[in-house]
Amino acid sequence: MCERLFALRVVLFAATVPLLMRLPIDRLARWIEPSGSPAAEPSPRDVLALVASIDQWLARARPIVRSGCLTRGVTLYRFLRRAGADVSLRFGIGRMDGAIAAHCWIVYRGEPLAERRDPRGVFTEMWTIAS
Repeated sequence: MCERLFALRVVLFAATVPLLMRLPIDRLARWIEPSGSPAAEPSPRDVLALVASIDQWLARARPIVRSGCLTRGVTLYRFLRRAGADVSLRFGIGRMDGAIAAHCWIVYRGEPLAERRDPRGVFTEMWTIAS
């Protein structure tokens, strides 16, 4: 796929995430899961390269695209699943600095993917979207 076309798809999809997050979780899961048969499972190296590319395009698209874990997580899930990666999207609630906080993240091969620190120690998983 042409890099510019891929970038446009990522940015346009990411821009819709705030609207998608208004859907009930079961409808959101159906909406972001790609239709058709998935591509062959990519290598871990290819998965990391795809995450880096998506993160780059999300950063470049600010302020058109909102920053934050919801936009990043939902967008990564959509495009990683489309590429054939067996990932899940997790939503959790916890406490940070004494305040209630929420976070979402991608899990790949049983571990959080491309997170600065493991969110599982801070956030209790409340919902999961999995293939």
